Amino acid sequence: MFVLGISCHYHDAAAALLQDGLLVAAAEEERFSRKKHDHSYPQQAIAFCLEQAGITSRDLDYVVFYEKPLPKFERVLMTSLHATPYSLAPFREAMISWLKEKLWVKSLLIGKLGIDGKKVLFVDHHVSHAASALFCSPFEEAAIITADGVGEWTTTTVGRGRAPFGGTGTAELHLHKELRFPHSLGLLYSAFTSFLGFEVNEGEYKVMGMAPYGEPRFVDDVLKVVDIAADGSFQLDMRYFAFHRSTSQTIGRKFLELFGEPRHPEAEFITRLTNGAVAGLDADLEASQRYADIAASVQQVTEEVLLRLARHAYEITGLKQLCLAGGVALNSVANGRILREGPFDELFIQPAAGDSGGALGAALYAHHILLGQPRRFVMEHAYWGKAYGEAAVVETLRAEGARFEVIDQEDRLVDRVVERIEAGDVVGWYQGGFEWGPRALGHRSIIADPRRAEMKELVNRKIKFREPFRPFAPSVLAERASEYFEIEDAERQFPARFMLLVAPVRANRGDEIAAVNHLGTARLQAVRHQESPRYYRLIEQFGQATGTPMLLNTSFNLRGEPIVNTPANALHTFHRGGMELLVMDNVIVHS
Repeated sequence: MFVLGISCHYHDAAAALLQDGLLVAAAEEERFSRKKHDHSYPQQAIAFCLEQAGITSRDLDYVVFYEKPLPKFERVLMTSLHATPYSLAPFREAMISWLKEKLWVKSLLIGKLGIDGKKVLFVDHHVSHAASALFCSPFEEAAIITADGVGEWTTTTVGRGRAPFGGTGTAELHLHKELRFPHSLGLLYSAFTSFLGFEVNEGEYKVMGMAPYGEPRFVDDVLKVVDIAADGSFQLDMRYFAFHRSTSQTIGRKFLELFGEPRHPEAEFITRLTNGAVAGLDADLEASQRYADIAASVQQVTEEVLLRLARHAYEITGLKQLCLAGGVALNSVANGRILREGPFDELFIQPAAGDSGGALGAALYAHHILLGQPRRFVMEHAYWGKAYGEAAVVETLRAEGARFEVIDQEDRLVDRVVERIEAGDVVGWYQGGFEWGPRALGHRSIIADPRRAEMKELVNRKIKFREPFRPFAPSVLAERASEYFEIEDAERQFPARFMLLVAPVRANRGDEIAAVNHLGTARLQAVRHQESPRYYRLIEQFGQATGTPMLLNTSFNLRGEPIVNTPANALHTFHRGGMELLVMDNVIVHS
């Protein structure tokens, strides 16, 4: 049985294909279209999934969309009516897109795929999120939390799921409690993202990276715009916001009266921690420090909400495993705190936790709940994207006139790369199928020596052309992670495997790994040989050569671009980024 899941029309369009309950392929459209957060119908991602399975659309048993268009349309209409007359302009804009395509998803899928309408199914947005975590996790029973901007009406849920393996019982998924639009943790964080000069649905992780440079001295002000209950439920004071009546503005005049002028997107970021102790702070540094303090404050409030939700989920389920999903689940700092301070023994977050992952969740929900099929799958790795192979790599390099050599012996290849990294070179590392989700996990990565403090400046400014405060991830051998970070049993923790949690750096190790030490914390990737044998071998060999069993890892892309997909993407990014070495499968390319 083939079940295709699809998400599109809002942001991060994607497709995922199941065969008899096992994942065959999953990819976001942006990797093929080269449009970051591409929301359009995922034509190329679907084509890849079908190609990977060796089938055509006529072979599909079901096609499942990740949300229900009519309830979502109802929310758009009701919200516009309540905000009249302020909402007239955004209402006109919304109606154009809704009446043009968003309402007619079923017709679109029938026409594009050439399938019978009886094969098209729809799953609620937050149910898709929940299923994407539950049915990819190793758990047979778990508490569930979903949190994002908004689905149809829902923004946050708490529930539980049952997912037995091998047909030993009936799968169940129940979301008992929900919060509804406009009260949204995702939209609260996005409002501050916009205020701090970053693009909504793109720059939230920049706020998270900025937060450690500040002190949370504006928490009381943040709590003026959101009221939080003991169980983690919350209400936004809508007098401070504009997202419910505007498609271009997230915050209102009252918000600006409380927090001051927004940060200019291109403003230099200089704080006490980036510039040291400064007597008589100048105006730029003082303003920048204020923005960092606001980022720290909204981050702390977000963490507190999620911790309260986690504790409440445990109270009502009594379960020691938690599945977390939705775009807010990409807040890796909060995830680390849930694991360390919350009541759960284990946490699972599917690597594409946001809207793209809804495509996978919709397919899994249909397969296990709607169709009652047995469960066979655990997402052990994230390498579900397209692989091109050595022949395609060599063909591309010859066509481009690049200087390269093929090294078929893995030990020789790894030794060469380790020597170059140890000498201070920055390497583009391109292997196998690309990653599912926003994190580069050693298949489409830029890697460097984590011991060299100067790598922060070099990679951020000169290679990726991005903000200097942005952190880098340490890819560390899973069995050695606890030596450097305050994390227990990293081999067993899936969020660490998928680079979805931040852990404190051990005090006696911070100076050794200066390039990946983000003010005492790190968003680590615990690398296991089972899922990433060549990447594991590279890190292992670097550790043997230097005594430090990790590498600096950042995504293989330049600022504003999706992570590379094809060999041509990788080659062009390599040249524009000024890296010294590019390794694609068994091929080494020289600058």
